[in-house]
Amino acid sequence: MRSALLPFSFVLAAACVSMAQAQADTSPNTIYVHANILTGAHLRGNDPSGVPARATALAVTNASVVAVGGDEELLRLKGPHTQVVDLDGAFVMPGFNDAHTHMASGGQQRLSVDLDATPSLADMLERIKAYTASAKPGQWIQGAGWDHTLWANKTLPSRQDLDTVTGGHPAVFYRTDGHIVVANSAALLAAGISSATTAPQGSKIDRDKDGVPTGIVRESPAIAMIMAKVPPPDPDVRRKALEVAIADALAHGVTSVQDFSDWDDWLVLESMEHTGKLNLRVSEWMDFNLPLSTLKRRRATHDANDPLLHLGQLKAFMDGSLGSRTAALREGYADDPNNSGLSRYEQDKVNNMAAERAAAGFQLGFHAIGDEANDVALNAFEAAEQVGVPADAKAQMAHPDSDVSEGAPAEYTGKDMRFRVEHAQVVLPEDFERFHTLGVVASMQPSHLLTDMKWAGDRLGPERSKDAYAWRSMLDHHVPLAFGTDYPVESISPFRGLYSAVTRANEGRTMTFHTEQRLTIQEAIYAYTQGSAYAEFRETRKGRLEAGYLADFVVLDHDLTKATPDEILRTKVLRTVVGGRMVFQAGNQVMPSGRKAALDAE
Repeated sequence: MRSALLPFSFVLAAACVSMAQAQADTSPNTIYVHANILTGAHLRGNDPSGVPARATALAVTNASVVAVGGDEELLRLKGPHTQVVDLDGAFVMPGFNDAHTHMASGGQQRLSVDLDATPSLADMLERIKAYTASAKPGQWIQGAGWDHTLWANKTLPSRQDLDTVTGGHPAVFYRTDGHIVVANSAALLAAGISSATTAPQGSKIDRDKDGVPTGIVRESPAIAMIMAKVPPPDPDVRRKALEVAIADALAHGVTSVQDFSDWDDWLVLESMEHTGKLNLRVSEWMDFNLPLSTLKRRRATHDANDPLLHLGQLKAFMDGSLGSRTAALREGYADDPNNSGLSRYEQDKVNNMAAERAAAGFQLGFHAIGDEANDVALNAFEAAEQVGVPADAKAQMAHPDSDVSEGAPAEYTGKDMRFRVEHAQVVLPEDFERFHTLGVVASMQPSHLLTDMKWAGDRLGPERSKDAYAWRSMLDHHVPLAFGTDYPVESISPFRGLYSAVTRANEGRTMTFHTEQRLTIQEAIYAYTQGSAYAEFRETRKGRLEAGYLADFVVLDHDLTKATPDEILRTKVLRTVVGGRMVFQAGNQVMPSGRKAALDAE
């Protein structure tokens, strides 16, 4: 009897020893060696980190960096189960964090009529005609990406143009900046837009000499009248669109995005996370205009500390865009003096709403393009900062436009507010210092200048142009910079943004725009990694490659710090790693998704 039990006892004892050994094994999961690693430390002055600016090896355990240093040093950490990856001298840097995207829109544009870079109205109409040929009866035809400033005559399209190719289908197409649509006659009829229609505040319906709508509708209050009639995409279409956009981001070395998509898209992202199919870190924004009770309820549905997916700031629009001449300017447009753009809020209203939401602990991010809109945004932030003052702290002087009492409200959270202006393209000279004084983050998109410089000077005139796309002025005033792309308004490629930041020249090098506002490549990389992480309260986990940070990095075919501007522009991503797991490799599809836990730091 006893001898019969011996084999089982032996197996059990051996298993216990094996488990103990496994538990005692503290060696890294993966060690990357023979690399040229830019750790992110010391990109800016006064960096106290003891990590060197450069290293050749990186060790990863449970989605986080555990060590960085030399090959020989880190290989001593190798254990029996450690995977060693030889990067053959390639350049490695922290993954890019795009501080401003619209991921769902980017994917949906690919799935509909993609009008990006159409060189003429005729080409735009040909693409629409080809798509419509296979449309189901009554189907709405949608698309985005057209830009009339690229066309020879620079004339806006009209409903009559669309009517010739849409075969009676209702149709609506967003301009590349998302602030104008052109709709055909059937779409205008469905929305009830006629000669008698009054555009809501902050928007405009263009009309011909007889007062009849031309098909051009400017800004979301009026655009919403049309979009309310368009059947929303179902969850499967939303998921496919997000998968397309996420694949695009990973292929360009972007490991995190700060995104503004619909709530239904957020629910799809949650589903992707729960099933282990989300490969990209996402900070999702909510609509500033939603009732505060709705915002609180939604915030409570998801862990704010989730390293893969979380809810971030509240987004509001102060104005439109320069390309559409709807950006709100203090003075009229230089090439349209009777037009100073469209403001979306009265100052008192946005002040009160901002203060209420700040008191509830929400970060605020305001889209502001024109100098007037930026000033309105800063006024609102100043008003909001009168709330949330701890009882034992000196109260700030009340902003003259604020009717919110000073002191600590019941919901005071004690958090740093880090209010943000999204875009900040044109700023009054005196407002640079206000950005600094208020601690406002300038979330900017340098690749916009590549598109805009051919007409921005005409829109703004020489004096205002000096303070436009003013990255250097922001840094010189000690304003935190966070870089992004506004995808799909621009390509999600960070290399276009880096190129623009260091050259302020168009891609053909035939034109420049106020080169005194250029940055160094180190400053631009910082803004695209650590600056973006700071803007989403993640600067202690993202943007650097050192112990305790998430193992999010990219392997590139050029050392960006030594590359010429043209080499920066042509840089290719060799692989993208999120949480220590390769999610993109050049020449291959996005790598199969693993479980959510593989991306989460423990």
